[in-house]
Amino acid sequence: MAAEGSKGNLEKKSSSTGASFKLQAVLGEEGLDPVYHAKASILNEAIQEIGMGRYQWGLSIVTGFGWLADNLWPIATGLILPPLLQEYNFEGPFLKLGQNIGLLVGAAFWGIGSDLWGRRISFNVTFLIIGIFATVAGASNSSTTLISLASVWSIGVGGNIPVDSAIFLEFIPASHQYLLTVLSIWWAFGQLLGSLVAWPLIGNFSCPITTPPNCTRASNQGWRYFLFAMGGLMLVLWAVRFFVFHLYESPKYLMGKGKDEQAVDVVHKVAEYNGKTTSLSLEDLQRADKNFDERSNGSAGIEGYGSTRQVLQRHISVFDGNHVQPLFATRKLAISTTLLIILWALIGLAFPLYNSFVTYYLATRGADFGDGSIYITYRNQAILSVIGVPGALIAGYLVEVPFLGRRGTLAISTLLTGVFILASTTARTSNALLGWNCAYSFTSNIMYGVLYAITPELFPTKDRGTGNAITATANRIFGIMAPIIALYADLTTSVPIFISGAIFIAAAFIALLLPFESRGKASL
Repeated sequence: MAAEGSKGNLEKKSSSTGASFKLQAVLGEEGLDPVYHAKASILNEAIQEIGMGRYQWGLSIVTGFGWLADNLWPIATGLILPPLLQEYNFEGPFLKLGQNIGLLVGAAFWGIGSDLWGRRISFNVTFLIIGIFATVAGASNSSTTLISLASVWSIGVGGNIPVDSAIFLEFIPASHQYLLTVLSIWWAFGQLLGSLVAWPLIGNFSCPITTPPNCTRASNQGWRYFLFAMGGLMLVLWAVRFFVFHLYESPKYLMGKGKDEQAVDVVHKVAEYNGKTTSLSLEDLQRADKNFDERSNGSAGIEGYGSTRQVLQRHISVFDGNHVQPLFATRKLAISTTLLIILWALIGLAFPLYNSFVTYYLATRGADFGDGSIYITYRNQAILSVIGVPGALIAGYLVEVPFLGRRGTLAISTLLTGVFILASTTARTSNALLGWNCAYSFTSNIMYGVLYAITPELFPTKDRGTGNAITATANRIFGIMAPIIALYADLTTSVPIFISGAIFIAAAFIALLLPFESRGKASL
């Protein structure tokens, strides 16, 4: 009742703007608190009324930095691995293991933390951590020091997508929710940036790959220049996020904490920034409390949904799983959350198993074909990165195609990713291998674009940070397994490729089982 009354009221307001987009919630009322559902619907309508404006477009840039970093740094350790092995002659997978442990800690800490203390703190701190420790890592004098610093900078990297995807989704109107998929173009830019910078620096200032390694620090400065450049860039991007763009706290987060007045104030500030006005008032949200109280025969008393007592109870209950239980509140929600966790876990194993070591694999394959120079290796990596960029744009189009939607696009792109990885084992020339890897790069960027979008869409706002943290944590836990496998496998064979391809194909069929399709629906 509360939801119906508030929704109808705001549909009338929205229609006055001439907007034809009709809001429908992704989850319906599946497992949600009725008051929360009513208030989230009201805020969705208010944001739709404001429309896509200057604030949201600016937000798409600064949150896009998070996608860029999320792909740049896992790729970066793969890019610097060959010259590192020449200089320090250590077990290369230990670098990936240290990095993935940091990513795991960051995903859990920042994702869950964003549901506890808000989105802004996490948003403003992660890039500072990356920039400081990645820059310092450039001065490392041992593999142990570098691995330790990689673990720390990865704590910052791990928090970017769980937090930034939640922030972006909670400020954009439902009519433009597809932009969350398009935002993954920054993810492709991260790989492209890393490859283009590594190509001249590592390609020209590194020791040649020899067996056994014979390399000195003075002749192997390329990877250090690379870390100085990328770490410095992260500090610049942090300054833009912290000093240039003013991030407001998410209105849905504030509402979920019982801070209705602050939530309304944020919506009005965003409207003013966009040169618009909004008819949203505090009374609209309070009406939802009142309707619920009436239905409950006054059992909630005057304290309502946002009372001090109830807010305190919610804060305390965070520590007994209050943000986890709603993700499994009904059978359908439990299936959805479980399948998302499985998808992220499988891809978390398959992607680093293949992609983190693709540079080394290409180098050894190229050596077999007689063109395995450092320069050619990083040239090929740059080509793969360029191919991945249009994937994000195509993904943004495909997810809005009625007969495909999020699920269909995710399943097809994941399946093709696995097929192209398996096909790469048939290559008998370096150009053929590069061709298959280009196809893989293209489809995998589509896959990740959809996966990064559909995941936060299927979680309610008050638990979105925790949901994102759980899926990201599953991804990072299985990511830790990849370098452990690599420690005991021969990376110069095709075995890791077969394992990775098979996992992607299995994940494609799991994607089809997701019970919710979020195309054309507003997230709660």
